[in-house]
This record gives sequence, C-alpha cells and structure tokens, in this order.
Amino acid sequence: MKTIKDLDIKNKTVIIRCDFNVPIKNGKILDDTRIKESLKTIEYALAQDSKIILLSHLGRIKTEQDLALNDLAIVAPVLEKMLHTKVHFLNATRGPIVENFVHNMKVKDIVLLQNTRYEDLKGNKESSNDQELGKYWASLGDVFINDAFGTIHRSHASNVGIETNLESAAGFLVEKEINALSSLDKPQHPYLVILGGAKVSDKIGVINNLITKADYILIGGGMAFTFLKAKSYEVGNSLVDESHLEYCKDILNQYSDKIILPVDFICAPTISNDNSVTIKGLGEIASDEMGLDIGPQTINLFSQYLASAKTVVWNGPMGAYEYKPFQEGTNCLLSFLAEHNIKTIIGGGDTVAAVKNKPSLAQNIYHISTGGGATLEYLEGKDLEALKLLN
Repeated sequence: MKTIKDLDIKNKTVIIRCDFNVPIKNGKILDDTRIKESLKTIEYALAQDSKIILLSHLGRIKTEQDLALNDLAIVAPVLEKMLHTKVHFLNATRGPIVENFVHNMKVKDIVLLQNTRYEDLKGNKESSNDQELGKYWASLGDVFINDAFGTIHRSHASNVGIETNLESAAGFLVEKEINALSSLDKPQHPYLVILGGAKVSDKIGVINNLITKADYILIGGGMAFTFLKAKSYEVGNSLVDESHLEYCKDILNQYSDKIILPVDFICAPTISNDNSVTIKGLGEIASDEMGLDIGPQTINLFSQYLASAKTVVWNGPMGAYEYKPFQEGTNCLLSFLAEHNIKTIIGGGDTVAAVKNKPSLAQNIYHISTGGGATLEYLEGKDLEALKLLN
C-alpha cells in the first residue's frame, strides 16, 4: 500500500481526507479521538511545507435541518488548538469561495472545507460518488491522502472519486489500521473472537468468515439470546433476532465446539440505570425479564478460554453498556485482556467507547480501531472500496 511517505509533497497542495465524524451533543464534541488520530498526517504535511486542504464528513444529511446539526465548523478551533497553528474554515464544499482561497494559499496554510455530506442534500452526490464532484475536488490539489479509515469501505466522491482522478496514498492512520488488522490474516493461535452487540444479523459476515479461522468465538450481548433460543433455552423478554434463528441452529450444529455462549446473566425488567438486577442461570430468565449483561459465571468461563489466547479480536460489548448496571461483563473482560497482555484488537463501535472509559487499560490494548463499519467489513473478508485504489 502506497503511503504519504512514498509521495513527493514538498511545496505541493495536498488534499487530506480525514475522519472528523465525531459525536456532538449540545454543541460540544464528546470524544475528540478521531481528530487526534488525524494529527500525525497533517503535521507531516506541514513539515513538508505543503498547502493543506482538509475534507471530512459529519453525520448524515437528509434534510435542511441536518445542515445546522452537522456543521463541521465545530472541528476547526479544536484542530487549531491541537496543531498550534491557524486552521481556516470555509462554509462551502465548492465554488468561487473555495477556488479563490485555494488559489491564494501559502505554504503551511490549512483550510477545512464544510462537511462533504452537505453535497448529499440534493442528489446524494457525496455518498453516491458523483463523478463530477470527485473530479472537482481532485482539481483543487496536486496529491490526495486518504486518512479516513472510518469510510475506507465506502465508495464516496471524497475518497474513491478523488483517488480516481489524482495521485493518491494512505495517511498514517489508515496505514496503522491496515497493519494492525492485517496481522489477523495470519494470527498467532490460540486465536479467539469476542462478539457482542444487539443483532445476529450485524455479525453474520464476521461469523462466517472467522469461524474456520478462529479457535473459539465467544458470544455475548443481545445477540447471545438468539443463539440460546435456537438451543431451546427460555430467554424471557430478552432481545431475539427471530429472523435468524435458523441460521443460529445451523451454525451451532456445524461448530458447536467452537461457539461459546453465556451460562448466566444480569437481568432486569427494563433497561434503566435505576432498576434492581438479579443474576439468572440458563433457562431461569422470567418472562418479564431481560438478560442485559453476562453474569459472573460467564465472566469466569470466558476468562478461562481467553487465558491461553495469543490473539483476540473483539467487536461489540457484552451487555447494554450505556447503562451502568450492565457494564461489568465488558469491563471485567477488558481488564483481563489488558492485565494479561494478550494481543487484542478492539474492532470499533461501542467496544471502543468502553475502552476509552478505562484509560489505564487502553494503553495495554494492542490496537483500538477508529472504524466501526470498516473494521467489520475487513473482518468479514470484504474488499474495502477506497483501499483498493491505494493498493
């Protein structure tokens, strides 16, 4: 894979596709991790006396109301503070205001354009990889650096569209992500996969791709109850993906020795921070209760399997992690992996949020991915659209 170091960007106008798709609430950025992860590539371009044009999407744009909610202007002052240099922001994705600014840029100037998905409001031009839009953005620079791993699996105008029209390479974040994930192509064994989250349907591709490669797949979260119901266990009012019961039966029949399911659960009648909880074993969940986390026996069981692991990949929490009473299972397994220095790749999404809540543990995790969907698709064995052109 060609990287930014393979290109001559000295005194060039460099377009960098970043991933500034950060969570925002009440006008404040809740987690600036993705902004921090972009710094290394931007700083390298600054050191090469480049003129830098930054592109990113933020949220989804379907209505006029979405424009104000996903205004990328909020990122510019945060990025400026981190880089200790001026970051100009243009409230435009194209047109004379953009062209005039780019024409007059000096070395080390940085400009962030408005949310690329503003172009989705009329015709989904960004998300459908409109050829004219991709060609236009490519015309603004001399080289293109794709450093947005979170969209590396998508064919958008701001990645594939530009790559098609301009000399391109990966940034340091994309390089780091791909190097970490490619280590799973030939993992050290025992190789274990931990899968959580709500629906079986979200993880079918991962299960199908990894079931023959991994030694064991440990399943928790809401998706565990579809497997348990497929085995005829009573699961009460727990989340069940009814449309995939047959899939679970078939995969369990083929690989019953590889799929490890929970044996006890933290239960409550509703999902809340205030409910009293009970611990129930297999088949003991009442009709008015939901299983909302793995229980202590399951934590011990999963830990026994993980104790001998050399490689672990994890996607999805073990319970309804956004509620405090149902965080124990995820936190205990994270602590176990970190304390035993087991090579662990955390594959995006809510599991990353769980690690971020435990900074002391995060430093002992081999890799924490910034891309939820992109990581899942890699684990499914799919081609990542914007990566193919970089190769």
